Amino acid sequence: MTQPPVDTAADTQPEPMADLLITGGTVVNETGRFPADVAVKDGLIAFIGHPSLAPRAKRVLEAKGRFILPGAIDVHTHIREPGMTQKENWTTGTRAAAAGGVTTVFDMPNTDPPTWSLEALAEKQAAAEKQAHVNYGLYGLLDERTLGNIEPLTKAGVIGFKLFLGNTTGNLPAPNDGAVLEGFEILAGLGMRCSIHAENSPMLFWRERRMREAGRDDDFAHWCARADIVALESLGRAICLSEWTGARIHIVHESCARSVPVIREAKARGVPMTVETCPQFLFLAAEELTGQQAKIARMNPPIREGAQREALLKALIDGTIDMIATDHAPHAMEEKQRDSIWDNACGFPGVETSMRLMLTLVDQGKMRLEDYVRMSSAAPARAFGLAGRKGVIQPGADADLVVVDVTKRAPILAEMLHSEKSRFTPYEGIETVGAPVATIVRGRVVMENGLVAEAAGWGRQERPVMPPAAPRNLATSTQAILRPGAMPF
Repeated sequence: MTQPPVDTAADTQPEPMADLLITGGTVVNETGRFPADVAVKDGLIAFIGHPSLAPRAKRVLEAKGRFILPGAIDVHTHIREPGMTQKENWTTGTRAAAAGGVTTVFDMPNTDPPTWSLEALAEKQAAAEKQAHVNYGLYGLLDERTLGNIEPLTKAGVIGFKLFLGNTTGNLPAPNDGAVLEGFEILAGLGMRCSIHAENSPMLFWRERRMREAGRDDDFAHWCARADIVALESLGRAICLSEWTGARIHIVHESCARSVPVIREAKARGVPMTVETCPQFLFLAAEELTGQQAKIARMNPPIREGAQREALLKALIDGTIDMIATDHAPHAMEEKQRDSIWDNACGFPGVETSMRLMLTLVDQGKMRLEDYVRMSSAAPARAFGLAGRKGVIQPGADADLVVVDVTKRAPILAEMLHSEKSRFTPYEGIETVGAPVATIVRGRVVMENGLVAEAAGWGRQERPVMPPAAPRNLATSTQAILRPGAMPF
């Protein structure tokens, strides 16, 4: 009897090959750590396990004695393009992110033009698509002129919306509270999150005008104009409107220890809110910022007195404050060197130095690596509809990873920053312990040993998949009361 021919093709095919294998390291998620190799295929994590079971790979990255973390997600950056490229552009901003172990940045909408229409969004998308070295999310602007654009911008893939209740770069006017309420009603129905610059504009403008008239132009004048009450009032208003409408909110750059019990109580009531703080509020103290340092460190809201730092750090570690972000806000050098404190631009670069600063707190025993993963990656992913894809090292997740050496010591030096148009920092000379030594974006090594690869255009726009919307008080919403004869009972 004739036997059928034997198909030996399967025997001669090479075994599947990973694109990248990170070997010898310790994987750290927010839930714990374990030694394992990590393999990447087609931009996704394909294997986590014992080295003896790891697949062959086109490239092997040695991580012995080092830790493998989910890449940081910085939900608060100002890349400045379009319209302000004298400060920064998508190339320099995302190279800085790659150098700092940040694999995804969210860009704020106060560019020129603001990201308030589909046309403006398309202009920003075109610039980012060509230049970005890391992944990115793009905020849309919420103000009185943009209510009709909220749904179209949501469909176009914005990561969320930004509301400026206090003024900042771009001088976008704070919208009327009625417009904010209607905007929150729309966002609540869509399930989108709104990031809020929570400072009371009328208060701060009034106080600044009064101080200028009185001749105040000293190092602490900006700090005095924006005392804690300016932030506390705005925080309370944002919480009230969120609780009423069901809109998901995110409070950016929380700087006040007095805010912590307010946030804790609001969360306990079920207000759908998240909160960030920044390294500057944990490391710097207003009373120590004088002379040129006061100009460099000028930002909105201002850095508070040092006595507030401990409460903010404790709230960040216990989860009352959900995440760490940077408010990365570069400017041209001359914009930070003007004679009057009032004339110096607000903000400074931060995306490149954040991980080093926070790993230093780990080295000091003030938090665990697991805590850092939660606040830098897992919590941002959950808040902005990226959970499962990012913020965790597990099979099937995006291969956005950072390898860190927790023993690496070095001072922060402005001249080394990759924000090439904005080489100044309030952290000048601070020695940090711990640093990223490799940054991997969707499986591609975009930074290794401090050298950023040429990866322009590799970054991808990230679009949120939010939980189901849960709007409240629909019977009294703006749209409901426009109907003739509508009654809430």
